[in-house]
Formats: sequence, structure tokens, C-alpha cells
Amino acid sequence: MTKVMTIEGMMCSHCTGRVQKVLESVEGVAAVTMSLEERTATVELSADVSDEALTAVVTEAGYEVIKVETK
Repeated sequence: MTKVMTIEGMMCSHCTGRVQKVLESVEGVAAVTMSLEERTATVELSADVSDEALTAVVTEAGYEVIKVETK
């Protein structure tokens, strides 16, 4: 399963790196691809992970999740 998260507050590659690191720390996340230009994180899952769990780690890192779409 793939989820695409739209995230506000990422201004530079350091920001995307931080968000990628916290998302990769979630159990069930297989891979994360970041796009600073599109303000998105594409999350590949190896297990079922709730939108709320993904949103929580990003919010805790200091960024705002606008939406989560399942692809």
C-alpha cells in the first residue's frame, strides 16, 4: 500500500530529511520518498499503518499534515 501525505512547513532539504527520518521510524513503513517542491511524502507500507499514526509522528516533528491519500 502507498500513502501520499501533503505536509506544510517543509522549507529545505533538512526539513524533508527530518520528516523522512521520523516516517521511516514507524513500524510497517518500508520506504519514504520526499518531494520538497510538491510538499509531499510518498510512504510505501509493508504492513497496515493508520493515517493517524503517520500524521502523529510528522506533527510531533513540527510539521502540519494537510491530507493523507491512499494510492
